[in-house]
Amino acid sequence: MSKVPDIVTPPPGPRSRALLEERNEYVPPGVYLVQPVSIAESRDAVVKDVDGNVYIDFTSGIGVVSLGHCRQEIVETICEQAGRLIHSCIHVANYEPYLKLARRLTEITPGGFKKRAIMLNSGAEAVENAVKIVRQHTGRPGIISFENSFHGRTYMAMTLTGKWDPYKVGFGPFVPGVYMTPFAYCYRCPFHLEYPGCGLVCVHHIEKSILKTQVPPGEVAAIIAEPVQGEGGFIDPPPDYFKEIKKICDDHGIYLIIDEIQTGFGRTGKMWAIEHYGVEPDLVTMAKAIASGLPLSAVVARDELMKDVYPGSLGGTYGGNPIACATALKVIEIIEREKIVERAASLGRKLRKRLDELKERYEVIGDVRGKGPMLAMEFVKDRGTKEPYPEAASKVLKGALAEGLLTLKAGLYGNCVRLHPPLTIDDELLEKGLTILEDAIKKIR
Repeated sequence: MSKVPDIVTPPPGPRSRALLEERNEYVPPGVYLVQPVSIAESRDAVVKDVDGNVYIDFTSGIGVVSLGHCRQEIVETICEQAGRLIHSCIHVANYEPYLKLARRLTEITPGGFKKRAIMLNSGAEAVENAVKIVRQHTGRPGIISFENSFHGRTYMAMTLTGKWDPYKVGFGPFVPGVYMTPFAYCYRCPFHLEYPGCGLVCVHHIEKSILKTQVPPGEVAAIIAEPVQGEGGFIDPPPDYFKEIKKICDDHGIYLIIDEIQTGFGRTGKMWAIEHYGVEPDLVTMAKAIASGLPLSAVVARDELMKDVYPGSLGGTYGGNPIACATALKVIEIIEREKIVERAASLGRKLRKRLDELKERYEVIGDVRGKGPMLAMEFVKDRGTKEPYPEAASKVLKGALAEGLLTLKAGLYGNCVRLHPPLTIDDELLEKGLTILEDAIKKIR
């Protein structure tokens, strides 16, 4: 991959089209596809498709390969562990990688209190188990979640997700005991106010309305929130938002679950996005970047929540697979050794400067937001009315692909382009990718 990017045939090329036909024959459309190309190999921040086209990757597989594709240290760790132990099942016999990872996760997550950890397979599974833990411990059934959120596609995780289309279409009835409240989507405030003059009415709505009209506080086990909404369009709330949320929790004996599945492991310029807000959650869910592409997730929670969980009520056959756990330990080692969090913060400053400049130049960009390098642009037809412009986001993705850049969409209206480059991307590739991105934006009419 000496030339990057390198488009040798307009994507999707003939081999990608043939594989798309096969996909359409055997894979249901419910398994959505963003980019119409088929990847053959990848390295660092570069991917190559089956037709020989080479792309800069601003997706990281939705924030998963944050240390880059096929990093040699990671590959060696996978191979080494596979040669010793591929599977045992943590319910059948103990094994060291699971225990070492549990300990490390309790050490690096926010909170000076004693914690325990459980390993699972996916982000949705982590969310499901966090809910099980707080419900069992408190005896309370209620969970408060937020509009415009995303927590997964299993039934509880989907119920907690605050967006209907496409995640919930035709899947009702949903899990009982879930209550939705507006998030601090300041660009489109549901209360038609502006921060800071609003006085964080979206937070106080929980106390003044949700806990008065929908569910009494004594029946609420937890509030679950993403510190930066991911699929919702990288929405980062005001600095004091989560302190006020935590105060409500503490006042009513409610636990705070922070979903760091997309934001964790340095993605926002902090190891955990909630660190931007100075709050120590009671439970943290994590996945995606935890094992550089291997299926692994975790719940880390206060000891008081975990120590008396009914025996046998948590876990799963593959949860905390030895290869995935060994890989996660290597990921944490690399993050600490190479100061990836600091690097991510620097990357975020560069990206924010460029995106803010794009916003100044192009009226079609209504908002730029996010934390660190986890940034998004929201496209609008008119800045005054803020009418969503999803077609513009689609055009940017298509135009960028044609020139050799992979990007992602997001947002309640599908009108956001989000950036998820590997945190290890070098400056030259970053600049090339941003130039391609701007060229694609220029062509929007």
